[in-house]
Amino acid sequence: MKIVAIGAGAWGKNIIRNLEELGALSGVVEGNNQRLNAYAEANPALAVYADWRAALASDCDAVAIATPTPTHHEIALAAIHAGKDVFVEKPMTHSSVDARELADAAEAAGRLLMVGHLLMYQPAIGWIKEYVEAGELGELFSIRHERLNLGRARSAENVIWDIGVHDMAIMLYLTGEAPERVRGTGHRMLGLSVEDEVHVHLEFAGGIRGNIHTSWLWPETTRRTMLRGSRGMLVYDEMAQTVTHHRKWIDVDLQNHDEGSEVVHRGDGQPLRLELAHFMDCVATRQRPRSDGASAVTVIETLERINAAVAESSRY
Repeated sequence: MKIVAIGAGAWGKNIIRNLEELGALSGVVEGNNQRLNAYAEANPALAVYADWRAALASDCDAVAIATPTPTHHEIALAAIHAGKDVFVEKPMTHSSVDARELADAAEAAGRLLMVGHLLMYQPAIGWIKEYVEAGELGELFSIRHERLNLGRARSAENVIWDIGVHDMAIMLYLTGEAPERVRGTGHRMLGLSVEDEVHVHLEFAGGIRGNIHTSWLWPETTRRTMLRGSRGMLVYDEMAQTVTHHRKWIDVDLQNHDEGSEVVHRGDGQPLRLELAHFMDCVATRQRPRSDGASAVTVIETLERINAAVAESSRY
């Protein structure tokens, strides 16, 4: 299998390394000459391109796009039209209109479109989904995500689009549906034109409530998912890669129960390798990716609804 990596920046270099170790890297596209020459010198057999259009004319099977988000739509659409399967980093696009166009184009062309919603490939997330669906927490009441740190602030997109997109994808994956109602508030503490902290509240048809809290300005690094149900609570600590089941709940008679806590799962910690291996397997077998274009469209649509809710709240 031949995959060309388009973009060799801060995250693209990780994709390149993993594709090379998986034996699938056939070329690199990078506009920075210094970076491009470094790859050419390290691996003379590797095809290198300064322009992604030249790469699409090659005999590669697929491309992995890790360029700035505003360029995703043009490059991915051209790749689909060139007959390539496409892996594109999150967020897929900055608008649901563009996202839908990519998903529809891939479907019409019979090409695979997979979006890099990394956390969906953490073994812990798949394990949690199965654990909850097996009824281990009883009735699921709520899901809460916290992604907080002293982050790399951006001026082009707010914090929910930057780092909260991970948690939005997981929320939709675990619930299996788009929210009926979206509310949100934001704060611009850094003097930017976008929010550096966002609180989101989601209401789903089945009664589940979702909360997401993201911030670039936080004294400690917290990456945590909490699920609460009628028979206990789960806490996934992404930093420690542990899932803890707190066997604590309040019954219908308002009696408290506490049967202690235990670590019930330990994660892998290398989701990018698993994600790219999944993409390669889908290319080979023609199965639909877990984070396919259609699911990514729902993520973008929900993020747009959050933006609208945050803007509405700022009026008051």
